[in-house]
Amino acid sequence: MSSNRLVARGRAALAAALLLATPGPGWAAELEGVRLPDSMEVGGTRLQLNGIGLRTVTIFQVGVYVAGFYLEQPSQDENLILDSPQTKVLDLHFIHDAPADKIRQAWQEGFDSDCAAPCHLPAAAVAEFMSRVVDMRAGDTCTLVYTKDYVSIAINGREMGRVTDKAFMRAMLTTFIGPHPPTQRLKRELLGRRN
Repeated sequence: MSSNRLVARGRAALAAALLLATPGPGWAAELEGVRLPDSMEVGGTRLQLNGIGLRTVTIFQVGVYVAGFYLEQPSQDENLILDSPQTKVLDLHFIHDAPADKIRQAWQEGFDSDCAAPCHLPAAAVAEFMSRVVDMRAGDTCTLVYTKDYVSIAINGREMGRVTDKAFMRAMLTTFIGPHPPTQRLKRELLGRRN
């Protein structure tokens, strides 16, 4: 079998895993009209909803997306989560339109804040990642599936690319739950903390 067919088969399998992620026994949480299941299965691994959070922007606290954070073992310890090789999923449900340039800006600000020396992100990988950022509309989803080997990025269930650089993988997750998250509220909620 050719390598192209193997790659296509692998991508199809991942897409199927994302699209057919089986919800658990019930809905765990609802925020801003977005309902999330209490668990999901990805590649045969059962993940539990660790937290659900709202990303807001501007002084008017406009909601942009609701994020569900799924882990194999729920935890409130960001360092433990960041260091863990276990499967993780960040499932973003957009409730407001977000243009690609604003999304790129938010990612870049996150990388700049959370990846200080000795952390270094390969410029080519960052450029490739940014080139795949698209406009998001209310109702769209962006799903980031973290494995020990890569992060898969899917828009509305369709894989758009993968990040395999370990520092880059960590930086992507750190932008959500590290020292400088988009908002402290979002970090707290994703980590399942009450305060």
